[in-house]
Amino acid sequence: MRKSLKMSLIALAATATITTGVQANNFDDADDAIHYRQSAFGMIAYNFGDMGAMLKGKKDYDANVFAMRATNVAALSKLPLEGFISGSDKGETEALAKIWSDKTDFDAKMKTFQENAAVLALAAEKGDKKEIKKAFMNTGKSCKGCHDAYKKD
Repeated sequence: MRKSLKMSLIALAATATITTGVQANNFDDADDAIHYRQSAFGMIAYNFGDMGAMLKGKKDYDANVFAMRATNVAALSKLPLEGFISGSDKGETEALAKIWSDKTDFDAKMKTFQENAAVLALAAEKGDKKEIKKAFMNTGKSCKGCHDAYKKD
């Protein structure tokens, strides 16, 4: 089982890498891109918050719902990056201009988030609470790391 989990992680990491490398830009203007990425982040926050409530005991833990939420976060993690187009640092956004001046680091942080979210989804599918908690914490840390560096307070 360990070997299949490792192979799945490698496959998901490769997929995440490929997915982030191919980005469409179908936005008519910066406001559309901002709305798109904020919507994706909102859905991520909802799903992640629900999992956090379960892990903290604020809500009954339901393994099936948790796994669904983790799978959602893994899929949704691939969406926001597309919305960080040139010029979308202006307008109604909390994104710092530093994202575009340090795009390599920002992209690397987003990739780490995607990889951690994929690990969380696999841990949730497997059902080992110890692995789930570790993966949840790592995913949260990757969110915070990006927010600390690239989001207005």
